[in-house]
Amino acid sequence: MILNLPADIEIKTDIPLDKYSSFKIGGCADVAIFPKSISELTRSIEVLRTSGTRFDIIGNGTNILFDDNGYRGALIFTKNMNSTSMCREEDITFITAECGKKLTELAAETIKKHSLAGLEFAYGIPGTVGGAVYMNAGAYGGEMKDIVVESLCYDAEKRTLVTLDATEHEFTYRNSIFAKNKNLTVISAKLKLTDDTDGSAKAKALANMQSRKDKQPLDFPNAGSTFKRPDGYIAAKLIDDCGLKGLSVGGACVSEKHAGFVINKGNATCSDVLNLTDIIKEKIKEHFNVKLELEIIYLPEK
Repeated sequence: MILNLPADIEIKTDIPLDKYSSFKIGGCADVAIFPKSISELTRSIEVLRTSGTRFDIIGNGTNILFDDNGYRGALIFTKNMNSTSMCREEDITFITAECGKKLTELAAETIKKHSLAGLEFAYGIPGTVGGAVYMNAGAYGGEMKDIVVESLCYDAEKRTLVTLDATEHEFTYRNSIFAKNKNLTVISAKLKLTDDTDGSAKAKALANMQSRKDKQPLDFPNAGSTFKRPDGYIAAKLIDDCGLKGLSVGGACVSEKHAGFVINKGNATCSDVLNLTDIIKEKIKEHFNVKLELEIIYLPEK
């Protein structure tokens, strides 16, 4: 695959995707692009679209299930776009973070270093700012929609940068305008934070992190919560009530520690995970007449 990209943009070929996935699963991608700036990212998107090359944009690979046969096309990884800036207006602090900034790092910096509140729910979420905005990430009663003021994004159809205000994100549970409109790519997000005057935000963040360590299977490769929360139900409880903890297909297994997680016990394949999640969906539908929807994102080979 020959792409007309500037020589200073980092490009790799035939990269093993298990090295770029928290699931530790996946074959090789034809091409991987690692932009360091807005101009490199937008140029990469323009070249790929113009050439008709299939592509997807990846943050930290923490909710992605790559195919066993790899990825035919180009993957853009945003991990090198991780700068942040801060400004203050009266008692409000605004943090602007690029799409590749790790969410937990940002939460730690704002809470511990700057004594700010607002991101304590995100402390421990392994994704990036771009991915968090894309899916309206949330936990422990908080979501990105609670703190996003605006986002700078690239509109590939119009080939221009645009700024979306909070309402234009169309945030709903694990969804946003970015998930609906594939022409839009998150470049950076401006977040509204307040002073943690009494240390309660820091205490909450630390409590959240401890809860993750106590309840989640962090010692096994996984992609976070496997299923979205069905209306009126908790996916993990349905799976647990169905007696599916420990159920395995090959190297993929429903965690004994938290039924909402499918883990890689060792050498799990993408097929193992998909077969296991299909079984889970069938069992939950049969027993509770509830339809489960994957929260992890599967990227097929073609």
